[in-house]
Amino acid sequence: MFHLLCMMPYLRHLLVLVVCLDSFGECQNKHNTRERRWTGPVETLKHGTSLAKKPPDVTKSRRLKTEQLLKVDDHDFTMRPAFAGPAIPVGVDVQVESLDSISEVDMDFTITLYLRHYWKDERLSFASSTNKSMTFDGRLVKKIWVPDVFFVHSKRSFIHDTTTENIMLRVFPDGHVLYSLRVTVTAACNMDFSRFPLDTQTCSLELESYAYTDEDLMLYWKSGDESLSIDEKISLSQFLIQKFHTTSRLAFYSSTGWYNRLYINFTLRRHIFFFLLQTYFPATLMVMLSWVSFWIDRRAVPARVSLGITTVLTMSTIITGVNASMPRVSYIKAVDIYLWVSFVFVFLSVLEYAAVNYLTTVQERRDRKLRERVREQSMLCTCGMSHTRTMMLDGTYSEADTNSLAGYTEAPMVPEEVVSEKQEHMVVHLSVSNESNATKKKGIRGLRIIQNTHAIDKYSRMIFPGAYIIFNLIYWSVYC
Repeated sequence: MFHLLCMMPYLRHLLVLVVCLDSFGECQNKHNTRERRWTGPVETLKHGTSLAKKPPDVTKSRRLKTEQLLKVDDHDFTMRPAFAGPAIPVGVDVQVESLDSISEVDMDFTITLYLRHYWKDERLSFASSTNKSMTFDGRLVKKIWVPDVFFVHSKRSFIHDTTTENIMLRVFPDGHVLYSLRVTVTAACNMDFSRFPLDTQTCSLELESYAYTDEDLMLYWKSGDESLSIDEKISLSQFLIQKFHTTSRLAFYSSTGWYNRLYINFTLRRHIFFFLLQTYFPATLMVMLSWVSFWIDRRAVPARVSLGITTVLTMSTIITGVNASMPRVSYIKAVDIYLWVSFVFVFLSVLEYAAVNYLTTVQERRDRKLRERVREQSMLCTCGMSHTRTMMLDGTYSEADTNSLAGYTEAPMVPEEVVSEKQEHMVVHLSVSNESNATKKKGIRGLRIIQNTHAIDKYSRMIFPGAYIIFNLIYWSVYC
């Protein structure tokens, strides 16, 4: 019993040790279970593919097969087909999608088209049991040889890239290649505006190889005139498209040699109706408005002067507006002839009134001197016979009227009191016999006041419209 009591501390420690060992065993079992749960899929993938290795890219695998099929890596595509041999024929055809704009100020046009090239490259031939072609996008174009065609006299050009580059490459088993792209070009066009706006313009888009002369590359239209096709819906606001056609010729450069050049020619005829409404009709109306002054009283100076200045300024505005939308050419255009002749007619109507006003002033000055002379004579003499009458004359009359007073006899001088009472009138005592009463009445009836309308206005009413009508007949017969 005593020994058992002595062993109790040791038994207690042994029990604690057993409990600890048991707890450690349970923890070890849980850890092994978690490790097996985590590594379990790896063991199942050991027979397939491990997570440490990525699955092969199907696209890259396909590309490698394509390159092997076309033997892209086996050849040097920096050189043209049949290098050092005869010139390689490259056929071209074009489909015009739209003719976007024609600019007279910049003398250019913008066109969008599908440009297609056809040639044969035996290095790209491949075996095919179905004899079907293979189609690729623009990524393969950078790895093979393609013609270096560019647009002569182009100012700006770009290949459309929405949503990807609009490039198509089609390879046939025998090595024939179709290379198509959608491009927009802005090219120069030498325009002649001598007949503007009654003109017809011919523009051309020129294609040429940049590096290869005619000894290395023969550029030609694949189907002649049928190589060019256009959309029937193409239309322009100011022009009517009359004709599209193709031509080709050789171009020579002194430093590099001869090159094949292809031309896309199109003829445009301008619509005249817009310019009739905006230019010709307003100019004609201004000229006709200037003629209204010929029917206005020549003494209405403010009315006639303001009308003339208004028409002159309006014509100047029309001329300025037309020239603002045109290039600064050094020759005379058809519209310039019409506008400037109309401006001359308007300006001459102003000069016509200046002449009328001047002549009227001179005539009134002459009549004023004549009235003063007659007034002085009337103060020195009177006319007297058995029967006397008095005629009152206002301040305006002509020389013919004073000449009609000749033949009357003189009478004694009128007293100064009578003259002072009649300051605004001239008193002439006429004494005629009974036998001359009829002649006297006819002479008085013949006295006239100067009319308001001058003779120049009468002639201008006929000369100005007649001359302008003749000018219009000549103008439209020549330019139409």
